[in-house]
Order: sequence, then structure tokens, then C-alpha cells
Amino acid sequence: MRVAVPEVILGASELGRVHFVGIGGAGLSAIARLMLARGVTVSGSDGTDSPTLAALRAEGAEVHFGHDAAHLAHLGPGDTVVVSTAVRETNPEVVEALARDLRLLPRSAALAAVMAGRRTVAVAGTHGKTTTTGLLVSALLAAGADPTYAVGGDLTATGTNAAEGTGELFVAEADESDGAFLVYTPHAAVVTNVEADHLDSWGTEEAYAAAFVDFLDRVEPGGLVVLVVDDPGAARLADAARARGLRTVTVGESEEASVRAADLVFAGSTSSFTVHDDGVGLGTVTLRIPGRHYVLDALAALACGLRLGFAFDDLRAGLEAFTGTRRRMEHKGTAAGVDVYDSYAHHPAEIAGDLQAARSVAGEGRVLVAFQPHLVSRTRLMGAEMGAALGAADEVVVLDVYLAREDADPEVTGALVADAVPLPAGSVRHEPDAEAVPALLASLARPGDLVLTLGAGDVTRLAPLALGLLREREGRDG
Repeated sequence: MRVAVPEVILGASELGRVHFVGIGGAGLSAIARLMLARGVTVSGSDGTDSPTLAALRAEGAEVHFGHDAAHLAHLGPGDTVVVSTAVRETNPEVVEALARDLRLLPRSAALAAVMAGRRTVAVAGTHGKTTTTGLLVSALLAAGADPTYAVGGDLTATGTNAAEGTGELFVAEADESDGAFLVYTPHAAVVTNVEADHLDSWGTEEAYAAAFVDFLDRVEPGGLVVLVVDDPGAARLADAARARGLRTVTVGESEEASVRAADLVFAGSTSSFTVHDDGVGLGTVTLRIPGRHYVLDALAALACGLRLGFAFDDLRAGLEAFTGTRRRMEHKGTAAGVDVYDSYAHHPAEIAGDLQAARSVAGEGRVLVAFQPHLVSRTRLMGAEMGAALGAADEVVVLDVYLAREDADPEVTGALVADAVPLPAGSVRHEPDAEAVPALLASLARPGDLVLTLGAGDVTRLAPLALGLLREREGRDG
């Protein structure tokens, strides 16, 4: 459902009691946490029970499993209902809110409400937003900035996706999928990359790319923009940013980058690189997360922190302490000599990046992947590219499409992806029965292998199941 952004966005303290429809999602749960921290009365509901709902209850929210109009009975004039984009117009709580003429806000406006009064740093891009935002938060915390933050995934170090800080900065993941990033007015912005995605919302690649130019217009006059110029889409924004009078910092491995990473070394689950700022060597950073794409994320976070006035050594300490965010190459455990990871990658470029990281971790071992395509529209457009990217693995299991926001299409299934994987036929399987996948992965895995579940849907629940089966095997063989 699309809810209009009001012309005037009130601050969080002016919204009255706030009810979140879809409170368990990464975006709404973060906003709810910040409102709770500020003393706002928060309630919400979600169609899927989860540890997030339990955590929000513990933090003081009244949270319901399931949707019912009665959940809005306590609201009155001056109160607010925030609606997730994943919620349909037929949702009984949405129907009730409309019937009672309650204030309705989309996620973007609710996040802007909690940003009010802070200097916002918005992290945008097709890929890497969550990790880059998490890295920047970790770096700023180490530098003593104590920012407020809202991230699209739980930081493994803090166990949460949002926290109220005492400093003046508000660090936020700025999502472009539904145009949310065009609602904010950041003091500083980071763009990791621009590559066609979410065409169900934007229609064309040109419209999607143009939205990032519009995002530059949202940055405060004279504000800061950090662009990862190794990506052609982000590099194309540099001239537009300078033309708008924005302080423009380019980062990457490229010789043209203002803040450059060199001497990259990938060893197991670590990545190290040296940093040069306008030709001056600053030192070496060693991350506890693997992969070239994470190096670029860290470099963007570092460059942003440096231009905001923080010291390299402090920022480096925060980057090196960063242990990742949930569902971004998250290590779930090891059993029977097999490492099990889970990651959110759902776009061909993200799949390729995580498989490069998986190769680094696996070393001489094989990489076994279970991939769940996300969105019918994305799979229709990019299924062949997804399959091609999965060819970097040794064994691939493709599930059927996760139906978020869309209806099923019998012509768009996991087979569309599986048929495009450039591996021998016996190494690629289309498995529509998700419940069969953990046992299949466990049966294929040998000591030294790495098992990776990939996708933005509910494939994440399969990694612990596969790990459990591997532990049972370890017990039998032990």
C-alpha cells in the first residue's frame, strides 16, 4: 500500500499515540524503538510472529500478532497510524484507520518525524546500504559521536537496529525502493552504487537512476556527499553533486578516488586494505567481514566520518570492531566441519559479491548455496542474471519465488533462475519444497565446505535447520 507523505511532517512528539501496521519489519521496528525511547506510546501488529515482536513488547510497546480493527480501539483524534509498504489496502487496521479518518503516515514520513532536530546522515544505494550504515554507526560510536541510528538490520554488536544517542547526528539507512529517501533532508549523504532495481516501483532504469539525482537535491545546501565511484552509476552522480555546490568526496579503488583503498588482502573471514586520502597514506584497516564489496562499504563510511571531522584512528577502531549485521554474510555456526552462513543478497550484483566473500572464507572447500528469488517482477526481469551469478558456487539449490507485495505468476518460478545457472546439471537443483532444502544441503555438505542461504525472503529460517542437521551428523560420527 502507498500512503501519501503529508506536506508538513510533524515531529515525533506531536503524533500522539502511534500504532504501526507491520511493526515487525526492519524499517518500522526501528522507528518504533526510537519513539519508545522518546516516551511516545507505541502499539503495533504484524502478521508474522518473531523475536522482534517479543523485543518490542519488552521495550514497552503493545504488540499484537495478527491484524484486527480492534487493535486501534485506543486511538483517537490526534493519534497516528504508520503503515508498512508491505501491507495491503484491505488490511482491517488500514480500513479502520481510513474509516475513522486517523492520521496515516508511510514509513518514510515516520522516520523523518524522528529525524527532526538532528543532523541527518543518510546512506543510500542499490546495494550495501545496511552494511555501510552499520559500519558508519560503529565508527562514529568509537569516535565518541554517540549518534542516534536506524538501520535496516540488527547490528550483531548491539543486537538492535535502532538506538537513541545523545549526539547531534542521526545516521539512517535511506531506502530508495519506494522513494522513501526523497522525503529526508540530510546534512550528509552516502551513495554506495546505483544499479537498476525495484522497477516494479520506478518503471524504467532511467527513472530509477533519476531518483538518485533527485536525492542529491534533498541534501542541505553545501552539505556533504560521498560517492563510491568504482560503481558507474554512483560515479555519474559526481558532476551533478558538484553542480549543486555539495562537498563531494569520491571513494573506491580507482586512482581517481579522493579516498582510496589499496593493497586489498582477503584472508578467511577478514579483509584488509590501506587508506589514502588525497594521496596521503592514513594507515591500514582490517575488517572482520569478508569480501571486496564490504571493503568499499567500509571505505565510504570512513570517508564520511573523516569529512564530518572525526579522527582516522578512532574511526578505524570502530570499523575494525564491526562484526556485521544480521543477514549480511552472517555466520550461523559450524558443525561437522561445515560453516553455515546466511545473507540477504537478492540482486545479481549482491549474489556475486557474497559468493566472492564465501570463496574467501571457504578456501579449498566448496560453496553450497540455497537461493530464494525475491519478487515476481524482479525474477522476471533478472532471473537469468541471478542464475549467472550463482554459477560462482559449486552446488546450487533454487527455491521458488518469495511472494512479497505481489501475486504469483505460474510462468515465473525458481526454475527460471535454476535453468540459467552455468554449472553441470547435477550441481543445480530447483526445489519448490522449501522444507526439503535443509536436509538436501546437509546431505551435500562435506567437511571444509561452506553452506550459504541467500535471499530477502524467509529462506533465512533454513540455515539454522541445516546447521541442526549437521550437528546431528556430527554427534553420530563423533
